[in-house]
Amino acid sequence: MLIINGKIHTMAGMVYPCGYVQTEGKRIKRVGLMEEAPRPKDGEQVLDVRGAWVMPGMIDAHSHIGITEETRGAIGDDCNEESGAVQPQLRAIDAINPMDPAFHDAIMAGITSVMTGPGSANVVGGQFVFMKTQGRCVDRMVVKAPAAMKVAFGENPKTCYEAQGKCPLTRMGTAMLLREALFKARQYERDKWEGRLKKEDFSMEPWLPVLRKEIPLKAHAHRADDILTAIRIAKEFDVDLTIDHGTEAHLIVDEIAASGFPVIVGTDLTSRSKLEVENMNFKTNRILQEAGILFAVTTDHPIALIEYLPLCAGLAVKHGLPLEEGLRAVTINPARICRVEDRVGSLEPGKDGDIGVFSGNPLEVFTQTLYTIIDGAVVYENRP
Repeated sequence: MLIINGKIHTMAGMVYPCGYVQTEGKRIKRVGLMEEAPRPKDGEQVLDVRGAWVMPGMIDAHSHIGITEETRGAIGDDCNEESGAVQPQLRAIDAINPMDPAFHDAIMAGITSVMTGPGSANVVGGQFVFMKTQGRCVDRMVVKAPAAMKVAFGENPKTCYEAQGKCPLTRMGTAMLLREALFKARQYERDKWEGRLKKEDFSMEPWLPVLRKEIPLKAHAHRADDILTAIRIAKEFDVDLTIDHGTEAHLIVDEIAASGFPVIVGTDLTSRSKLEVENMNFKTNRILQEAGILFAVTTDHPIALIEYLPLCAGLAVKHGLPLEEGLRAVTINPARICRVEDRVGSLEPGKDGDIGVFSGNPLEVFTQTLYTIIDGAVVYENRP
């Protein structure tokens, strides 16, 4: 495929006011100025986009798409296994339904990949997966699995297990259960390494990629004190962390910057439905960016619908975030946070052919998605 006459935002440091992108098979082959564009080969599909914006496909770094299905109510809700507060052995890949209509909504918005997984009812909710938005078989859509281990702080695990009269009833209980799980996992890892393990433990094995820093803890944390508790525990056990939601991250920006952990912000496109989100504000993105903190924007679908991802980034720009940083917050930044930047997030030779073509700035509400391309194939086309 050869895309020509586009305004190319590579998200790799270059913007070509009039340029081209060429794919070969499922990968990007070349990107550059129009005067350097190759001649189309016999049979090569040519898209003349006539000045439209061409970008890497957008990415939502935190969602529950496919695991909380929009149209099926409780029958299609497999987001939270509320039978125990610590369940690292749960895998999102076993519950995602690619037939969830939200996947097509994502494609129509130019969103080509997502991080999706369990909710925040449990202290440890299970394993997230990073996947493409196009397909019918989840195994073929996977880019990285497991991609993160979900943990949760604050109101959600408290209120879930309070009704059952089980721990955690307090924030202390939440932290204690997570520490205990990590302590046991570290001992299990040591015993396995030293050959003292009599048999493998199904509930311990999922912790090994976390302890080896192959995947991060994905920490649901809104309030400043919960964010700091998440950082404290991650440092104590020497594991990596992403701070997901980070509603009050702008109140403790120095501490987050010192931690070195990234923040996935949002969704702010919803009501202040509980106490821990009373300080939510789209300005959080700008404050984190000014502090040099790696951040991304999320919808937390279905809390806000996934097709509103570019709108969320646009509202962050409205509140002071530079435009280019707004674009990065839904492309290369989430790719880096999700550790898939070798595959997606920018238009560079060798990366996946995941591309969005837009009538203008995709962060503006009236902009139309003209083409969505995944793995070098057009999966959505919007012709007038």
